[in-house]
Amino acid sequence: MKFVHRELATQIKEASKSFPAVVLTGPRRSGKTHLLRQMMPEASYHLLEDPDTVARYRADPKGFLDGVKLPVILDEIQNVPDMFNYIRARIDMKGKKRAEWFITGSQEAPLMQNVTESMAGRAAIFQLLPLSSRESAKVSLLHGGFPEVLAAPKHARLWFSSYLQTYLERDVRTITAVQDLSTFRRFLTLLATRTGQFLNKSDIAGPLGMSVPGIAKWLSILETTQQILIVPPYFENFGKRLTKSPKVFITDSGLACHLLGIDTVAELEKSPFLGHLFEGFVAAELVKAQVNSGRRKEIYCFRDEQGLEVDFIVPGKGGSVRMIEAKATRTPQPGMATPMLKLKKALETKRAVKTPVECFLVHRQPKTKHESTVLAPGVKALGWEDFFSHAVLA
Repeated sequence: MKFVHRELATQIKEASKSFPAVVLTGPRRSGKTHLLRQMMPEASYHLLEDPDTVARYRADPKGFLDGVKLPVILDEIQNVPDMFNYIRARIDMKGKKRAEWFITGSQEAPLMQNVTESMAGRAAIFQLLPLSSRESAKVSLLHGGFPEVLAAPKHARLWFSSYLQTYLERDVRTITAVQDLSTFRRFLTLLATRTGQFLNKSDIAGPLGMSVPGIAKWLSILETTQQILIVPPYFENFGKRLTKSPKVFITDSGLACHLLGIDTVAELEKSPFLGHLFEGFVAAELVKAQVNSGRRKEIYCFRDEQGLEVDFIVPGKGGSVRMIEAKATRTPQPGMATPMLKLKKALETKRAVKTPVECFLVHRQPKTKHESTVLAPGVKALGWEDFFSHAVLA
C-alpha cells in the first residue's frame, strides 16, 4: 500500500517543535512505525523487540544510548520500560526543546504509566488508531482500517487470524498472566456478538464459566491495548433515571467482522449484526477524528429507563452538543429522528442557558449518491462518507 498521509502527522510535527520527545501509542499494526519513518527518514531506528537489540541495551544501557544517533526512533519501548529514566536524564542534561526522541509503544496503560512517572513535561503523547475514512477511501465497514488489510483485502481473513494470534501471544500474556488463551479467544468472539450493546458483564461471564471480576479484568486488557472502545453514558442530569452501563465496541470493524465469521459484502448485508457493526464503525470514526486532530477522546451514549436512546453524544465548545444516530439503512426515515428530538427538547428545557444542539442521522450511502436530507427541523441525514468528510470537524 502506498504511503497514506496520516492526519496525526500535523499534530506530531507541531509538537516536535516544543517537546524534546514524542511518544506515539496505538494498537499493533496501526502504522506507528511507518508514519514516523516516513516523517523522519534521516532518523536512526532501533526495534526494541529484537532480542539482540534488547540484549545490548540490558548489558550496558548508557553505552547503548551513547551509540544512538539522534534523532532516533525507539520502537516498542514497552519491552524496556526503564529506558525512560535514562532518556529523561539525557533530555534534562541537554535542555533542548526540539524533539530528538521519537518513541512508540503498543500497550498503552503500562507505557503511559512510565511516561507519567519519567517524562512528565518532556514528552508530547499521541495515539494512532487504524486508518480513518478521511485518510483513505479504502476504509470500509467490512475491512476496517488496518493499513495491511486495505493493501491486500483478498488476504484479510489470513491477516486477521495472524493478528489475533500475535495479539494473544504478545500483548495479552505480557500484560497479564492469562493461562487459558482458548477461553480468551472465545471471550473475544462473544464480545464481538455484543458490539454496540450496553455492557453486561454477567451476560458475558455466564457462557464462559467465569466470574464477573475476571471478565472485568479481561475487558481492561482489551481497552488497554485499544482493541475495544468503551463508550460511557452521558453525564448530564436530565431529571430522569438513566442507564449507567456503557456501550462496548470492537474498535476495528474489520476485526469485528472477522470474529463474527463475516468475510464478504454479501454475508455482511445478511448478517443480524449489521446494525451494531455499523454503529461501532461510526463510533470508531468519531474517535479517530478527535484524536487525529489533537483533541481528547470524548463520546458518550444515552439511554433512560423509559427506553429513550441516542447512540452518541459528542460535547463541543461552550456547552454545545452534537447528537448522532447511526443507522445501517440506506433509506433514512423521519421517525428515526424522534429519539434525538426528544432528548434535544429535554436538554434545552433543563439548561438555564441555551446552547447549540446539532442532530445528525448517519447512514450508509445509497448506491445513487444524493445530498443530505432534512428529516425534521434541526435533524440532518447524511451518508457516513459525507458526514466524516465535512460535518464531523465543522
